[in-house]
Amino acid sequence: MPKPKTKRKTATKKKPQHQHISWKSVDLEDLNPLLQRHFIVGQNIMLARVLLKKGCIVPEHSHHNEQITYILDGALKFWIDGKEIVVRSGEVLTIPPHMPHKAEALEDTVDLDVFNPPRADWINKTDQYLRGSK
Repeated sequence: MPKPKTKRKTATKKKPQHQHISWKSVDLEDLNPLLQRHFIVGQNIMLARVLLKKGCIVPEHSHHNEQITYILDGALKFWIDGKEIVVRSGEVLTIPPHMPHKAEALEDTVDLDVFNPPRADWINKTDQYLRGSK
């Protein structure tokens, strides 16, 4: 007996959309008195603009996301891979997935962080290590 023919369902893929965004239109999130951020999420990547006041400490943490940090203004001291590295305006630091790191703002700093994939803990606001302390 021949099998009855069934119609195959074809998945309709949504065409990726471009975004044109001004940072001024993205809400700035206050994480603690010395730390603010806002971010834009694409399909597979996230761009965050992070504002750190002098003395702000980002506690040691790691994540499965690859990170690129570009300092637009100011300076951050990182503790990473057993080393202390100062990253200044115009400089970039790449951080591989799962590598523990910590940072301190040596002066008021504006930094752009790129993450692949996007940081789910930031999107879902479950990043307690950044909230409520210096």
